[in-house]
Amino acid sequence: MAVEREIKLRFDSAGDARERILSIGATPLRGRRRQEDSLLDSPDDQLYHRRCVLRVRAENGKSLLTFKGPVQPGVMKLREEHETVVADGDALVTILHELGMRVWFRYEKFREEFSAADVVIAIDETPVGVYVEIEGGEERIHQTAAALGKTQVDYLTDSYRTLFLNHCRTHGLDSTDMLFDAVAPGVPVSE
Repeated sequence: MAVEREIKLRFDSAGDARERILSIGATPLRGRRRQEDSLLDSPDDQLYHRRCVLRVRAENGKSLLTFKGPVQPGVMKLREEHETVVADGDALVTILHELGMRVWFRYEKFREEFSAADVVIAIDETPVGVYVEIEGGEERIHQTAAALGKTQVDYLTDSYRTLFLNHCRTHGLDSTDMLFDAVAPGVPVSE
């Protein structure tokens, strides 16, 4: 069973996050690219009720299908995760739709990834803010967060959907998807 262990940390800007990440000796792993994610579920929300996620992610002409199990309680987000490359994400979404699934939430971000001491560090520029995701072993996540000047008080384990809903409530926005054009109109999304 594959297990995902991660935290998110809020940063004021991608530049600040990148500067701090590089200052701890992290090396670039994957350059900045746009990711478009679609979450799917059955009409009766079976996955939601099981606290699971089915995601189709598109980036740079490639697609991934990911299943995530329920989040286990703890200071970090810990859950089962299975992922596979898909030749055509749009075709997969169409097939899943024909099988009765529906897209219930879409979100976009720009992601840039780094590697440091057995963790992967991602800078995610989203329509609702900049987050750094650290994924790896528990002790290395704690050490990396501390090196970035953060403590457990700063750890976020919320999904991007939850962060988006909180942002919409705080700012009086009425949007169903976390898309740059819908949530942050006028924000440059150059790639």
